[in-house]
Amino acid sequence: MRTEARRGAEAEPGDGVDPLVTGIRDRWEGQGLPGGPWPFMALCSVGRLQQMLTKGLDAELKRFGLGRTGYFLLTTLALTSSGQARLSTLGRLLMMHPTTVKLTVDQLESGGLVTRTRHPRDRRATLVGITAEGRERAGAANAALESPTGALGALGGMHREVFEALQPARLAVGDVEL
Repeated sequence: MRTEARRGAEAEPGDGVDPLVTGIRDRWEGQGLPGGPWPFMALCSVGRLQQMLTKGLDAELKRFGLGRTGYFLLTTLALTSSGQARLSTLGRLLMMHPTTVKLTVDQLESGGLVTRTRHPRDRRATLVGITAEGRERAGAANAALESPTGALGALGGMHREVFEALQPARLAVGDVEL
């Protein structure tokens, strides 16, 4: 197996063997680290994928004058049946600190993408609603993220497959089902 792994470490990119993976396996064994390399490799793989997707997402969203948090907030509002939600609900759904949600809403409101109103029955709560312009901007960003010529075009339309591959792992560590 070590010979096989060494051969893989010298393989050329694109030949179906990942030299990073085989190199880590070789070094793991050579350094006598306890356990196997797979937890480390899984975390590195997810982290690297997240960084690359984030870079592409940020580049695409910049064209629409949106940051990640604003994009997630607008799309979440667009998915609600009424087009609005409490500030606290947005924080919980997006797993964001209340201050981050408030600052993002401030930015989106100044751009005419959301409105803020008092809750009709709970004077302690504030409702955030998406405007027609906000819905249009979120829709354009979503279409661009799916485009084969966009910043995430390298996925080749594998968005669903990526989601389905990661879903069991997310649920296993305690996330909610999407």
